[in-house]
Amino acid sequence: MKDAVGPGQSSIHVLATTFEETTAALRTAVPLARGARARLVLMVTQLVPYAIALDSPVDRPDVTLQRYRDVIEELGGEARIRLCLCRRPDDVARLLPLNSTVVVGGRTRAWWPTAENRFVRRLIRRGHHVVVVPTPVSPRVATPQSRASELAMPVLCAVLVTASVARAQEALATPVTPETMTWQYGGFIDLGGLFDAQAPANHLFRNRGTTPRVDELDLNMTAAYLRKVPTESSRAGLELTVQTGQDSETFGFSATAPNIGGAGVLRHLGPTDVSYLAPVGKGLTIQGGIFSSLIGYDSLYAKDNFNYTRPWGADYTPYLMMGVNASYPVTPRLTATALVVNGYWHLANANSVPSSGGQLAYKATDSVTVKETILYGPHQTDTSLSHWRVLSDTIAERKTNQLTTAFEYQFGAERVADAGDVEALWMSAQLPIHWSPGGPWSVSARPEFCWDRDGRWTGFPQSVKALTTTLEYRAARHGGQAPVMIVRFEYRVDDSRGSGGGFFTDTGLTPTQQLVGVGLILTFDGEHRQ
Repeated sequence: MKDAVGPGQSSIHVLATTFEETTAALRTAVPLARGARARLVLMVTQLVPYAIALDSPVDRPDVTLQRYRDVIEELGGEARIRLCLCRRPDDVARLLPLNSTVVVGGRTRAWWPTAENRFVRRLIRRGHHVVVVPTPVSPRVATPQSRASELAMPVLCAVLVTASVARAQEALATPVTPETMTWQYGGFIDLGGLFDAQAPANHLFRNRGTTPRVDELDLNMTAAYLRKVPTESSRAGLELTVQTGQDSETFGFSATAPNIGGAGVLRHLGPTDVSYLAPVGKGLTIQGGIFSSLIGYDSLYAKDNFNYTRPWGADYTPYLMMGVNASYPVTPRLTATALVVNGYWHLANANSVPSSGGQLAYKATDSVTVKETILYGPHQTDTSLSHWRVLSDTIAERKTNQLTTAFEYQFGAERVADAGDVEALWMSAQLPIHWSPGGPWSVSARPEFCWDRDGRWTGFPQSVKALTTTLEYRAARHGGQAPVMIVRFEYRVDDSRGSGGGFFTDTGLTPTQQLVGVGLILTFDGEHRQ
């Protein structure tokens, strides 16, 4: 569809929800945009799990977008479709220009507000002019009175939208679609403190690679990034990230292998790579350099996680990888990725034999994503095939408007030559739950378990049970694209048993540790479109 409206004219935005609700909104918005001589913009949200980078969605929603194009054409309209990659449904509101005119289809209920009602209220508080096209909560029998109300609704909406358009003469930003070349940039500062009831004199959260210190305030991480996502019109991509802080000290190193040459400099680089979208079938994306690990549910950067401190399973599996990977959307719901990397830890030099692996990511439904990732390769001087390490990572996530629930299970095995060919085993599991009822507050809980039978991963034979709870407050920039301030209050209890288990005290080790933490994260994100 072509955009027939000049760049100086006003716009009407339709926010896609379900297909039925969005169709109802388009039936109202198409004639209204035509009558008001306004540009019509349909904003389609694609929720991206936290385990996947925003520039690498699990699926390409071509089928959904085509259905919306068909509806618009059937209604005799013209519209620009913006595909918005978001972590949460509410994030799409931050992409709207100030004082936008917005049409939303949704369920309405007089006796108790629906999720759509609450979302509309948040849009209004942001200063937008919102028109709701109601759809029933449940099927109902049509009556002459209800039919008359439905027929009168577009007329009432026309009056409201025409008045709103007259007040909202903003210029539309270039749409974020697969055909747009977009440069993204930003940075963040992460300050935090963990306070230990045992008050160890060495100030160490024993054997941790992230948030490693207690009883002091630390700059855990600060970073800046520049990114260009490859598209069909501009196939080359680039990602550059520089970082420093306590969390960048040991996360990519190995306790059993020497460091790679230049590790002191490389640890200050986050995802730093080049990519290319090859015109092969549905699009083959090739990426090389330092890139976000395909293993794990949690990011190295606390701002992208539900909890401030990371789970044990994340700290002993790669946060970043160095090598090359290739990703291909086999179907609209299934994406396959193959990878070859320099080793298990990207800053370690255990041997000269690379590790390899692959991932299948399946979008089972609009709210459920399942991933299986395998990494296979040697992590010791003996590089014979019988001594290669294998790691399996299985993740299932269900994400709705308010509730995100995930489950991750890891299994690792390695025959260690230096220990008399002992079969070292590793297992970990976590069940993060995140509830965001709307507004700036949210809560998270994460029970977890890990078992390092032979001490090959954590350095000591132990089994750990932990529970982490987090209360979060987000203050968003009005009309901005990302939160500018995240405050987290956290409580976690860890219990470590086994011959090498325990946490530091002034006099030795104790099996149980209780921490109270606070984190302050300041972020800035923006984009430049060409």
